[in-house]
Amino acid sequence: MEMLLAIIHGLAIGVIVSAPMGPTGMLCIQRTLNKGRAAGFFTGVGAALSDLLYCFLAGVSISIIIDFINLYKTQFEILGCIAMIGFGIYIARKNPSKSLAAREGKPQKNNYLQDFVTGFLITFSNPLILGIILGLYAQFNFPTPQFTLYHYIAGFLAILVGALIWWFVITYLVNKVRTHFNLRSIWIINVIIGVVICVISLIALGKTLFEIFA
Repeated sequence: MEMLLAIIHGLAIGVIVSAPMGPTGMLCIQRTLNKGRAAGFFTGVGAALSDLLYCFLAGVSISIIIDFINLYKTQFEILGCIAMIGFGIYIARKNPSKSLAAREGKPQKNNYLQDFVTGFLITFSNPLILGIILGLYAQFNFPTPQFTLYHYIAGFLAILVGALIWWFVITYLVNKVRTHFNLRSIWIINVIIGVVICVISLIALGKTLFEIFA
């Protein structure tokens, strides 16, 4: 049961971390539209590996202070929920098209390695993602003190798979509707994602507060 939860929670974390349409998402969509689905997907793979690296760093830091986190678990859950609500509002309000011109310069050749590397570097250049990951860890209770090495391996692999699933789906959908896709569509996706994150976080916050005062 613990292994199944590690995999399910890992998949959810991987999808949520990858979902916001920031510079990497915009770049992935642009490359899918202009260079084909493979170019967009390799950009997403680079971003997924960068997210996995940050998830691993966050996991290691958690394992070092696991006793401290368990002692203040409720406080961490509340702060994590509040952080995720703020993150959801930020995503819903953000206009991702503003950063596209600065991130993507001249047209590039169809080089998948270059697509992969730029996707990785653009994502890695935002270390603030660590705070989001820690918030997700608190929400999903990942990792737990019961985790063994196999649980960690399965959980982190699930995070990678979740992120890759997201980029696979996004590039597939963009490729299918390329003639109808525009920046307003991306903004609408941002709003939907931000609202969903806020709702989930509010539910989790309400559950935590109910447990405190019940």
